[in-house]
Amino acid sequence: MSADLTDDSVIRFARGVRLQHDRVRERWIIQAPERAFIPDPIAAEVLKLVDGTRTLGQIIADLATRFAAPVDVIGRDVHVMVNDLMTRQVLVV
Repeated sequence: MSADLTDDSVIRFARGVRLQHDRVRERWIIQAPERAFIPDPIAAEVLKLVDGTRTLGQIIADLATRFAAPVDVIGRDVHVMVNDLMTRQVLVV
């Protein structure tokens, strides 16, 4: 599954999975059937850009611009995170 991940891949949340802001605790939560994940603040910034229409490359470019960081550095980190979340069946291509 993750071997097919490229900058041209359009990622989205798996069926039944969503990113939701918990106003009481002031943090983002990934809600999935029978489980939940609490992403760190950086992961939450990435996940907020996952809309099922943007390519992974577009998400990486947006983050690199927003945080004034090199695209290759952001790209490596985002690919690792997305691969991990695909393995956990949170994100799909």
